[in-house]
Amino acid sequence: MLSLSTLQNTHRPFKKTQRVGRGNGSKRGKTCGRGEKGDKSRSGYKRRFGKEGGQLPLFRKLPCRGFVNGRFKSKVFSLNLSDIDRIFNDGETVNFETLYLKGVVTPRYTGGFKVLAMGELNKKVEIHAQGISQAAQDKLSKKGISFQVV
Repeated sequence: MLSLSTLQNTHRPFKKTQRVGRGNGSKRGKTCGRGEKGDKSRSGYKRRFGKEGGQLPLFRKLPCRGFVNGRFKSKVFSLNLSDIDRIFNDGETVNFETLYLKGVVTPRYTGGFKVLAMGELNKKVEIHAQGISQAAQDKLSKKGISFQVV
């Protein structure tokens, strides 16, 4: 019968906790592995990262210079020819809007999408992409599939 007293935790394995302050024979007796004196031996001690006592912290000594493009970088969604072959049918147009309507891409990819050359494309589709790799352009032109870099 199932009751609260018979429930067992089956998701997380049992982890043995280190018992401290249980005598000198336990390896964690007396000072319990904290050393002798100082802040770190006291209870309630919390290390504040970046603080160095009265000394000027390292992060304040370092110069603030340079430019990082991370805030302004636009994400580009990459799509292989095999993915286009799997998702689209003959005669359809492959662009960001149709990819969004089919649930392949999300609006957070502000840089559009780029077509890569992995796999084969056997369907006659029209591709309007923000970027197409050179190998993909070669494959598409051999198959006679129209593409356009927007």
